[in-house]
Amino acid sequence: MASYLLAIDQGTTSSRAILFDRHGRSIATAQREFPQQFPADGWVEHDPEAIWDSVVATCREVIERQGVALEEIAGIGITNQRETTLLWDRETGVPLYNAIVWQDRRTADRCQSLREAGHTDLVQARTGLLIDPYFSATKLAWLLDNVEGARERAERGELAFGTVDTFLIWRLTGGRVHATDATNASRTALFDIHAQRWDPELLALFDIPASLLPEVRDSSDDFGQTRADLLGEALPIAGVAGDQQAALVGQACFTPGMGKSTYGTGCFMIVNTGEQAEVSRNRLLTTVGYRLNGVPTYAMEGSIFVAGATVQWLRDGLKLFADAAETESLAGETKSGHSVYLVPAFTGLGAPHWDPKARGAILGLTRDTGIAEIVAAGLQAVCYQTRDLQACMSDDMSTPPGTLRVDGGMVANNWVMQFLSDMLGVQVDRPGILETTALGAAYLAGLQLGWYRDLDEIAALWHCERSFTPAMDEAERERLYAGWLEAVDRVRCSPEQDTPSP
Repeated sequence: MASYLLAIDQGTTSSRAILFDRHGRSIATAQREFPQQFPADGWVEHDPEAIWDSVVATCREVIERQGVALEEIAGIGITNQRETTLLWDRETGVPLYNAIVWQDRRTADRCQSLREAGHTDLVQARTGLLIDPYFSATKLAWLLDNVEGARERAERGELAFGTVDTFLIWRLTGGRVHATDATNASRTALFDIHAQRWDPELLALFDIPASLLPEVRDSSDDFGQTRADLLGEALPIAGVAGDQQAALVGQACFTPGMGKSTYGTGCFMIVNTGEQAEVSRNRLLTTVGYRLNGVPTYAMEGSIFVAGATVQWLRDGLKLFADAAETESLAGETKSGHSVYLVPAFTGLGAPHWDPKARGAILGLTRDTGIAEIVAAGLQAVCYQTRDLQACMSDDMSTPPGTLRVDGGMVANNWVMQFLSDMLGVQVDRPGILETTALGAAYLAGLQLGWYRDLDEIAALWHCERSFTPAMDEAERERLYAGWLEAVDRVRCSPEQDTPSP
């Protein structure tokens, strides 16, 4: 009898493969980073072959390291960096261009033109999204218009489009399956989240041939079998979800009002809204949380483009410390209430501002500002941005979010988690298993393969490792947050887009 599920977690800066047992416990992990490419200001690309090689290498490594026989693995779940856009040849499987990463802002002017032409309401009504370079539609249009011969070949049906999950499924199955799941489809700005289908009017708006598109399946579904030569035996791919939705599942947020916030390269807060696709008045996103048995569960999401990437920049760009683990002790050296703010708008501002032309800044510097204060400001920026999202969601939702479940690399930092709880004024729960994104993919595969009867059985496996409760005086909380809002105003390039009040 199979004992493990293999989760592929293909992220923005690295790929990981993790073996989980039936209780959701991580048994073995392999990870491999790959290069980031920045060909122009605001452009971010990945080499698709580097992504592919890292996925295959980590899968092989984790199996060999644990000494697991292939028959002990029931199947595979995939979770992936969302919105990142690839275009490849259907015959050879070779990409025509680098993957355009979700952070990429090259289509900002195209998006502005679409907004000025009055298409915002249509896009939001059908997709739950805003018109922004973040999403796949304008990235794909850029590829068709800028890669020589791409549009003509697409019209002839010779090319395939996909987000990273689709590309991996294609490669893993040897080109036999061209499919995605509803969560990833919901991030393209081409998918009607209410009708659960690709939308012809949106395809026409973005000038995308329908022949490029993958089939949309449930998050727990049959996505085909892997090529036997890749891992030594064919394995079923049984679960797929975009990284943030996978974390929602991994955190067992199955009841409306339950929410999680993931702190990886970016920060993404998602709250379950159930069968209701609630529309934000504050420029947040309505998205598919997961889809099971053809029935979508919706969620509201706020997307912060830069979270852990700030720590990476402080380490590698400014060289203020050698290891991210040092940030906790550095931040602890600062005086309470310091007024240095770091606004990490390296690739623009995400929710709720959606300002692609904003750029980062450090404000409030004085003669006694040192490394500790700048590091603390970088960590606090993540918490302030989460407060931005919390304020919007509380205004938008019929069941406002309460206790927040957190995951991602940054949540191991106790200083950050305490400041997050202080800034939000709510309890923050850190789970016993931090690999919740990969765990969610494994759970979705397990549902398809019959390992779990239902979501209640999965929810019973979740447990809290530590809770953080607010300890900051409310007046101090509001003073610090007011300083943050002022700092954000100073870096914005689109002041006509009003910021929601806290």
